[in-house]
Amino acid sequence: MTNLADNLTRTAQQHGDRPAIKLDDLVMTYSELQDGARRVAALLKSKGVGPGDRVGLVLPNVPPFPVLFYGAVAIGAVVVPMNPLLKGREVRFYLEDSGASIVFAWKDMAQEAAKGASAVGIECVEVGLDFAELIGQHDPDEQVVDRMDDDTVVLLYTSGTTGEPKGAQLTHHSMGTNASTSAETLVELTEEDVVMGCLPLFHVFGLTVGLNAAVLKGSCLTLLPRFHPEKALEIVGRDRVTVFEGVPTMYSALLHAASADTADLSSLRTCVSGGSAMPVEVLKNFEEKFDCVVLEGYGLSETSPVASFNQPGQQRKPGSIGTQVRGVEMRLVDDDDEDVAHGEVGEIVIKGENVMKGYWGREDDTAAAITDGWFHTGDLAKVDEDGYFFIVDRKKDLIIRGGYNVYPREVEEALYEHESVAEVAVIGIPDDSLGEEVGAAVTLKPGQQVSEADLKAFAKERLAAYKYPRVVWIVDELPKGPTGKILRREVSAPQGGSK
Repeated sequence: MTNLADNLTRTAQQHGDRPAIKLDDLVMTYSELQDGARRVAALLKSKGVGPGDRVGLVLPNVPPFPVLFYGAVAIGAVVVPMNPLLKGREVRFYLEDSGASIVFAWKDMAQEAAKGASAVGIECVEVGLDFAELIGQHDPDEQVVDRMDDDTVVLLYTSGTTGEPKGAQLTHHSMGTNASTSAETLVELTEEDVVMGCLPLFHVFGLTVGLNAAVLKGSCLTLLPRFHPEKALEIVGRDRVTVFEGVPTMYSALLHAASADTADLSSLRTCVSGGSAMPVEVLKNFEEKFDCVVLEGYGLSETSPVASFNQPGQQRKPGSIGTQVRGVEMRLVDDDDEDVAHGEVGEIVIKGENVMKGYWGREDDTAAAITDGWFHTGDLAKVDEDGYFFIVDRKKDLIIRGGYNVYPREVEEALYEHESVAEVAVIGIPDDSLGEEVGAAVTLKPGQQVSEADLKAFAKERLAAYKYPRVVWIVDELPKGPTGKILRREVSAPQGGSK
C-alpha cells in the first residue's frame, strides 16, 4: 500500500524549513506546504469528499495548486486537473465525465468554472488571495489514507486530438515511480536544487517531472503562472535555477528574447525538453548560447509521462528521444502489432510501471489502446543500432503526397535551418490530383525578413522533390496548446497560399 502524498510527509520531516514553492517574493517551506495540505484534507472531509471521489482543479501555476493537490491526494481522492483557460461548457464536460464532487478554481477563472459546476450541480470553490484564510478555518488533518498501487490518483484528460478528451487514469504507483525515475536518474535532483516551474502543473509533464519530483527530493519549485521568455530569464537568474524544464517552443523563445544576451543563466545545471520533438538547430543554438546541456525525452499523458530520455552519463544524440527509462519497455510495431525490421519505421508501443490503468469509463477505447499491456502511442519512430529512438512523426500527422509518405517533422527540420525562421508547422493540404500537398506555416525571428518563395527554395535544396513544401505562408504566431506545444491540427493554409 502506498499514497503519493507520503512523499510530502517524508520530505517535510527531513527538510521542513527548506523552501518548497516560490512565486516571486512568496516562499512556502515544506512544513508550510504540508500544513496547508492537511488543512485542505480537513476542508474536503468536511464537505463529504473521501477516497475515490473526484476533485477538480482549475488553477494556473500558483502556490494553492500544490496545497490543494496534496491535500486531495492525502485523503485518497482523485485529482482532475484542468486548463484554467477552459470555458464553462468545456469545464462542464470534464466535471460531468469524471463525476467530480467539487471543483476549486483560481479567482481569475472562477466565473467560467462556476458555470460548468452549476450545470452539473456541484460546488465551485473560488481560490484567491484569501486562500490561507479559507483553509485556516480547518484544523490540520494528519491522516494519509492508505491506497493500493493500482488506485487512481489523477484523472488526466488528453488533449482530444482524435475526438472528445478521454480521462487517462494515472495511479499512485505509475505517478510515484515516474516521479522517482525523473528525480533520481534523469534530472538527478537533491534538496539543493531549484527547479523552474513554468510547465503547467495541470499537465502531466509539469506535474510529474516538476512538482512531484521536487517534493520527493526536497527541491524548490519556483513558479511562473504564465510563460513569458523575459520573465523566465529573470527568474533563472534571480532564484539561481539549476534545472529548467520546458517544451521546445520555450527554448526557442528564450533564445530569441531581447534580454538573452545579458541574462545570467550560469546556475543552470540541466535542461530537459519534452512534449514534442526539439528541432536540432534550436538545441544546438541554446546549448552554445547558454553553455548548458539539454536532455531530450519523450512521453505521453497515458505514460505518466516519461518513457524514454537521453540520460545523464550516457551518450546523447541530438534529435533523438533517447532510450527507455528504468521500469519501461519500448518497441516498434507495424499495423499487425508485429515488430518491424531494424531501421524501419514503426509505431512506438510502451509497457511498464508508467502506463495508465486505462481510460476512465471507456472500455472500448482502453482495449483499442492497450494490447497485452502494451500501450499504442500513435507515434512513428525508428531505432538505431544503439537502441536510441528517433521520432519520425505522429501516425495521424503523416502526409501522403502522390503515394509517397512525407513526415512533417523532417520538413520542419529543414526549414529550421534557415537563419530567419523561429517556428514551423508542416501540414497536409487536400489536393485533387495528389491527395495531399505539403504546406508550411512559418514564424520569423524578431527583425528578420524573408520571402515565402525564398523559404520554399531553401527547403527545395534540402529535401527530395516529393517532400518540399509547395505551399508556404508566414504568420505572426502558431497555435499552441497549454504547454506551448505547436498544434498542427489547428494550422490551416491561407486561401490560394503561396504556391
